[in-house]
Parts: sequence; structure tokens; C-alpha cells
Amino acid sequence: MPDIKERIAAKAKEVGFDTVGFATPALSTLTQAGLHEFIAGGYHGDMEWMEDKADRRASPKTLWPEVQSIIMVGHNYGPAFDPMEKLQHTDQGIISAYALNEDYHDVMKKRLKQLAGWLAQTYECEVKIFVDTAPVMEKPLAEQAGIGWQGKHTCLVSREFGSWLFLGTIFTTLAISSPSPLVGEGRGEEVSSPNALNTRPPLPNPLPQGERVYKNHCGSCSKCLDICPTQAFTASGKLDARKCIAYLTIEHKGQIPLEFRKAIGNRIYGCDDCLAVCPWNKFAQATKDMAYHPRKSLESPLLKDLVQLDDAAFRSMFSKSPVKRLGRERFVRNVLVAIGNSSDPSLIPTITPLLEDEKFLVKDMAIWALGELEKCPI
Repeated sequence: MPDIKERIAAKAKEVGFDTVGFATPALSTLTQAGLHEFIAGGYHGDMEWMEDKADRRASPKTLWPEVQSIIMVGHNYGPAFDPMEKLQHTDQGIISAYALNEDYHDVMKKRLKQLAGWLAQTYECEVKIFVDTAPVMEKPLAEQAGIGWQGKHTCLVSREFGSWLFLGTIFTTLAISSPSPLVGEGRGEEVSSPNALNTRPPLPNPLPQGERVYKNHCGSCSKCLDICPTQAFTASGKLDARKCIAYLTIEHKGQIPLEFRKAIGNRIYGCDDCLAVCPWNKFAQATKDMAYHPRKSLESPLLKDLVQLDDAAFRSMFSKSPVKRLGRERFVRNVLVAIGNSSDPSLIPTITPLLEDEKFLVKDMAIWALGELEKCPI
């Protein structure tokens, strides 16, 4: 008879997840200390919600005292193309690979509800589901569950899926045995680099509360740190979000600081550079899920078209997309940064009307973009 974990893993695969693991509702003291250091240093920028609920984020039991076990699932969104290739096409805007079609929150939540509903009915337990929408530290928990490890870029890395996994979480009152990975080749192996596999002694059973199933397997590689256009990493595994292009183009509500505008290039929503250069991606697979396949309209959108979107056109173009939550004002702000970096003075007539835009972020960035284009030879 399959045990509980095997049954849950099979059901997770049945509803569409690519990987699953189990963790205890506890985070290591190192993880907690890292969170507090991140917030104390102000590295979270405008993301006040991280500070407001730091106590719950640092402790699953504080978030929900009844939780006994945590189930982590991963969904592959690996692109079938190199996200960095489009950096050369300065007339086009680059949208992060994860946002080129449907909103992963909606896709993941629907499947998590199926899995959690089955779990609650089968084992008569209580459940709560989370998809990047609550104070849950998904990456350390996924690491503890054996799905992967946090790379030097702070994102999760998987031996099977590289850097391309969405994470979902189920808290449950069901007591499940100590964490161990159920999927992934060579589980329990310590890896220093993709080309050097070294076995290690068996893991203790049960594992201490909050401990990892896998250690960091990045070895001496620092490609993700070196590639960052804004040098947002203060050290290995430490990010100053205020300098991160993903933060600046998605989370930041104000004007993008002048010092980072040139480095943004033509990235108009997010940045995949540190993910795309990871050597573990050579084992990754392009997603088979149509929900994550790029929409034709978002594959190579022209800056001249994007910057002219009014609110209704913006909402229509990005229907069911995570980009829609950004709003037209911040989105056009980002597009104007890309236009200012395009070295294409033929775009001046296109952005001139925005000098009178009613939204300050748009108007102010249009002034900057115009100044940049006027420096370019005609």
C-alpha cells in the first residue's frame, strides 16, 4: 500500500503539478535571521507588507497555530527560448517569461484547491492554500521539502527544472512524516556543480525541525550574481530589492531612480537575467502547460505601440495576465524608460503627447525619455 506521501504526490501529479515535497511547519534560525536582516536593512523597499507581517512570515505556526505539516508543490514554466536574446531588439519591450500568458496565481490556485480539497476529504483534515499571496516563505520551505535549493540569486533552483518553477503551498492539520523528497533524480545527493555529482551519507530520519533536505549546489559558480545589470546582490544569497529590475518595474510605486534607468534597457516588466544564466537550466524542460506559453501579442511587442495604450486598451491587452495588476500608469512609465534607452529618435512624435499626460509618473518619465532621444543623432 502506498503511504500518505506517495498518495499525495500521485494526486499532485494528477492535477497537474510537476514536483512535490513535504516540510515541517518550522523555519531554521538562519532563515529567520536572514529575513530580519533583510527588513532591518530596508532592502524590501516599498514592500511594507513584508515588514508588517514579518512575525508570521518567520513562523508558519504563528500564521496558523494548527498547522502540522506543509506540502510544497512546483509547476514548471520553463520557456522554450532564451529570455535574454530579446535584449538586442531595442524597439521591443521585454516581459518576464513568467508573465507572457495567464496569471500563475490563478492557474496554481485552481489546482491547489483540487489537491487540498481531495486531501481534506480523504484524510478528514483542515487545509489552507497559498500562492505567493500570504506571509509564507515559500523558497526556504521548498528547499526543506527537497524540491530544490535557494541559489546565490535567492531564487529556487531545481536539478530537473532549473530556475523555472512556480511554487504553491498547502498548510494542513494532517501529521505527515518528516520531510523527504519524493521526486527528482538522485535524491539525497550533494551537488557542487552540474558537472560534479558527489553522493553523501543518508539523511537523518527524522530531520531536525526546519532543516534542509538539500544543501546549496551552486559550487563556485557566480554567473547569476555577475550578470545582474544593477548589481542588486550585496553578497551571495543576499538581494537589495531596491536595486532589482523586477522590483523597480513591478513593485515600486514611485518614479524609477535615475541611476537605474539605463541598466533597465528594454525590460518593461520584470527581469530574467539571473535566472536565465544558471547552468542548471541545461537540465530544464520547456513547459507543456498552454497557460504559460507566450501569447502572440506579448512575444515581441513594439514599444511604439505599448506606450500609446490608454487604460481600456491596457486592460484588454493584459486580460488575465499578471501585468494587468501593475496598472496603465506604471506600465507606461516602464515603457518610457525603454524608449529612452532605445536610441531611436523616430519615437519622439509618439511620446510627445505624453508630456501632457494626466498621470505624473507618465508625464515625468516622458520628459526624461524625450531628453534621452534628443541626444541621439537623427
